[in-house]
Amino acid sequence: MYRQVLSASSVSLLLVALLAFRGDNEFVSSFQKINEDVLKNSRAYETLGNAVSTIGHRLTGSINGAKAEQYAFNLFKKYGYTDVKFQPFEVESWMRDTVTLEVVPNKSDNFRSVPVVALAHSPVQARVNGAIVDVGNGLEEDFEAVKEQIKGNIAMANISLVNGKPGQKNLHRSEKTALAIQYGATAIITVNQVPGNVLLTGTASVTGSLISIPAVNISKESGEEIRNWIKVDTDLHAIVDMRNVSKKIKARNVIATLPGKTDERIIIGGHLDSWDLATGATDNGLGSFTIMDIARAFKALKLKPKRTIDFVLFMGEEQGLLGSRQVVKELVKNKQIDKVKFMMNLDMTNNVQGMNVGGRDELIPFFQAVGEQIKKVDGNFANLVGSRAALHSDHQPFMLEGIPTGAPAGRLAPNVFGCYHADCDNFNLVNREEMTNGVRFSAMLLYALANADALPAKKLDSNKTRDLLVAQGLKKELILGKDWKWNDN
Repeated sequence: MYRQVLSASSVSLLLVALLAFRGDNEFVSSFQKINEDVLKNSRAYETLGNAVSTIGHRLTGSINGAKAEQYAFNLFKKYGYTDVKFQPFEVESWMRDTVTLEVVPNKSDNFRSVPVVALAHSPVQARVNGAIVDVGNGLEEDFEAVKEQIKGNIAMANISLVNGKPGQKNLHRSEKTALAIQYGATAIITVNQVPGNVLLTGTASVTGSLISIPAVNISKESGEEIRNWIKVDTDLHAIVDMRNVSKKIKARNVIATLPGKTDERIIIGGHLDSWDLATGATDNGLGSFTIMDIARAFKALKLKPKRTIDFVLFMGEEQGLLGSRQVVKELVKNKQIDKVKFMMNLDMTNNVQGMNVGGRDELIPFFQAVGEQIKKVDGNFANLVGSRAALHSDHQPFMLEGIPTGAPAGRLAPNVFGCYHADCDNFNLVNREEMTNGVRFSAMLLYALANADALPAKKLDSNKTRDLLVAQGLKKELILGKDWKWNDN
């Protein structure tokens, strides 16, 4: 939930925001046109439904992934974009094969098989037998509390925080796996906290490369069963046996460009790829197909932005932000990174009601002013503006370069969150009206970014970028993820 920020005392920031506009209603007429077009002509819901039924999942490196790349390319062309390109990159493609998890008291033949799914990028082959050591929420203090028992054994950790302390921050599954490796565990069993025997997948690698220990996920119910069993048989062992496939393949980002009047650029992007347990309809069909429909609307309305807009669909996000890292790498190599004035990331974006500005507080008055103009078109727009930086999505490589980033702030139903990365992420979870709201309000926010006289947030230099990340509490996570590039740790 994003907080609404009033910032009444931030007079200087408010003045900067006002200077970005030529008048209080500068964008209202354009917003009205966008609103009318999307309500009447949006194809986001239909194209997502078609892709889900004809392609299925969109795992990077798979045949389905390549089909999704071509689908997006063809759709941009259909919408009238002449500057559409594939941006190829090489990726270590990880695919699951077989995995089993058996639990048994030590020196007993009372084996129980537990439903399980492997996490990427577990080893290509592994068979591990060891005592189960419950590390609770899998935070550093949890590992530290059992450091004498964990070495050479198998860690079991919650995916979500359970009975967490007020204000306590969770870690990503990959960071919990990195801690398990650091403390000498031979495997990690992660426990989903969504009821209904839901199995969750995702990467357990902080770098997108193979990890040294097997990582698996079990359901909430299986986790409770094992923990209850441990109370009776304290020396409970697990046997993890898995086979996976890992090989170098080529993947392709898809980029469609709407030329502006200047060489300044706004990037709106989201990941097209998904995991393979289900269809990835919400993660990230919601975001990626919303982007394509925004591109459709801009072309249909013949909008001519001040700043060039790049509509980017990334591949390889689920396997370590690989596509977005490639985009940033090429921008730096071609000396174009300074031209990027903002990166808007749509990841599971739905029913948009405002904007999160990624820790860049100087943008709060700007988006509040934009939101007030949106409210003149639709009074139901909540205009929630928040400022919180986070990791593990495609904005991250841009943020590390000091580029202002943000994400339209939306709402997802609890049952949608419960199917994140899970075997139930299918099209039946998508709400047409909410997806349409995501398209029309994100399109208005994008239009404002592309056409404002000036943007109040500038690209930060290296030192100021470091300071922002520290202030946002991200340093430890970035160190664990081997993404901290400053030599002050």
